[in-house]
Amino acid sequence: MTPEQKLTTEEKIVQYLRTVFDPEIPVDIYSLGLVYKIDLADNGDLTIDMTLTAPNCPMADFIVEDVTQKMNSIEGVNNVTVNIVYEPEWTRDMMSEEAKLELGFL
Repeated sequence: MTPEQKLTTEEKIVQYLRTVFDPEIPVDIYSLGLVYKIDLADNGDLTIDMTLTAPNCPMADFIVEDVTQKMNSIEGVNNVTVNIVYEPEWTRDMMSEEAKLELGFL
């Protein structure tokens, strides 16, 4: 993968992550600050480290499956690994300004 292809693919990854929602929250997981790391290897292997708004989130499996399916649909992405991590602990401060506004925190 050339550097230009990698940049384009990384932009698509973020674009697609913005279409993944926790069904209980009307803001996408990327804007919520739940995505901690996106690592796209030159061979197309993709690893995403993300968290949840709460450790016992009942929608965790649904969200991970949605992320995995959408990432697998991106040309150039081969193997997708989604890791749920709890360090650092998620806080409202990690949300984008738009997400805070949407949820009434501003």
